[in-house]
Amino acid sequence: MQNATLLAMAGLFALQSATGAAGQDAKMHAVYLPRHEARLAYAVQTVSVRAGCFPPRLRAILSHIAAKTGRRPIVTSGHRPHPSRHGSLHGKCLAADIRMPGLSERAIIAAAKSAPGIGGIGSYCNGIVHVDVGPQRRWVDC
Repeated sequence: MQNATLLAMAGLFALQSATGAAGQDAKMHAVYLPRHEARLAYAVQTVSVRAGCFPPRLRAILSHIAAKTGRRPIVTSGHRPHPSRHGSLHGKCLAADIRMPGLSERAIIAAAKSAPGIGGIGSYCNGIVHVDVGPQRRWVDC
């Protein structure tokens, strides 16, 4: 079981490295993904991150961010069945916390703001940006 986990993680890191190099070559050029490839517009940080339940609207937001920045967001937190905050959209699989190494928080937020259907956008001191499909709101939790 440990070998399978290590193999999966190695594959994710290899894919992330290859994608990162392509994103650097693009230098902020838009990356347009066909609709059926929208699920490829983001990566998960670890195999334990639950992102398979993201609704199409949230996947489209992540795809939009990828297209605007030329890089794939890395989802650090998706569905959390027992969220730390009552009413968190993570508990309903309607939110994602993302990071994008090499991009400023400001650039990530600017791309998220222009995404059709965006709800909440939050930022944290550690460089993580929260996006969701709930009501429109903005916050900084630092």
